[in-house]
Amino acid sequence: MERKKVLVTGVGGNVGQGIIRNIAKTKFDIAIVGTNISDFSAGNHLCDVFYKVPYAYDENFIPTICEIVEKEKIDLIIPSTDYEVYYLAANEAILGAALAASKADTAAIYLDKYLSWEHHQQHDIPFAMSVLPSAYDGSFNEFILKPRKGRGSRGLHINPTSWVGFNDEEYMVQPFHKGKEITTAFYVNKAGELHGFITLLRSLENGATAQCKVVFDYDAALKPMLEKMIAHTNFRGAANLQAIVTEDGTIVPFEVNCRISGTNSIRANFGFEDVKYTLQEYLYNQQPDQPAIIAGVAVRILMDVIYQGKEDYADCKDSSAGFYLY
Repeated sequence: MERKKVLVTGVGGNVGQGIIRNIAKTKFDIAIVGTNISDFSAGNHLCDVFYKVPYAYDENFIPTICEIVEKEKIDLIIPSTDYEVYYLAANEAILGAALAASKADTAAIYLDKYLSWEHHQQHDIPFAMSVLPSAYDGSFNEFILKPRKGRGSRGLHINPTSWVGFNDEEYMVQPFHKGKEITTAFYVNKAGELHGFITLLRSLENGATAQCKVVFDYDAALKPMLEKMIAHTNFRGAANLQAIVTEDGTIVPFEVNCRISGTNSIRANFGFEDVKYTLQEYLYNQQPDQPAIIAGVAVRILMDVIYQGKEDYADCKDSSAGFYLY
């Protein structure tokens, strides 16, 4: 089989690094071209070739990606951040390579959590009630003020003393739901059908999953919810729904990501290999394998990438620099 080249964006983050590790797990003959907004990160050692790129919303982002695609003869682009998903999807026609991402209209809805709320309201799909700061009347017992386009847990204000002065274009208010946090990764095939999903009960540190376990308790309620979401959007490939399960068992979604999510490296070991499905469909035009979910528990640890004998970060651009894990 001819060697393929896959461009993975955001290799400085756990999502991009997990994607690359999962690509290696498949044993497909694939060269990895990685990108990131900084020259050096923990993801460099995973890449055969690395490029620094602008932020996704920078006017030079798409031209830079197109140059890389042409120079490296990229076959497939897998974005790992929400902004990159949107801007790449909006320019899909000129990229010069296949793109593993939902369509731009869907990416736009789920890039903005307030638009997500409006969309779900329109189609009678559960979502955490959302109000713009200018319209909030203080009626929630407890509330969260959060960025409409925030990432992870950054920028959250839990029960602030005032919400006056927060811009409607940037912020929104939601009730502070207490309960168990779950993350549900799902995959939508090229025909627009739900291929499968997996749910993890998780705890977070600094906005990312620290430990988790596979749960099946909510599958019966989640499946029709996901199918309804898919019916009213242009989801394609991997996506992720985050929700709180309240004490009475109600599932309250509060965020949807139109991309492979940060637990991809964990769930691949529990029977849900969305990175592999992506490669099968978008790189090899194959039918994706059927998920076979098994029980399991995972915890994340800290490791070091060591480059002995190097004098500067600039000497550690990619896997050719020589390294070991400790």
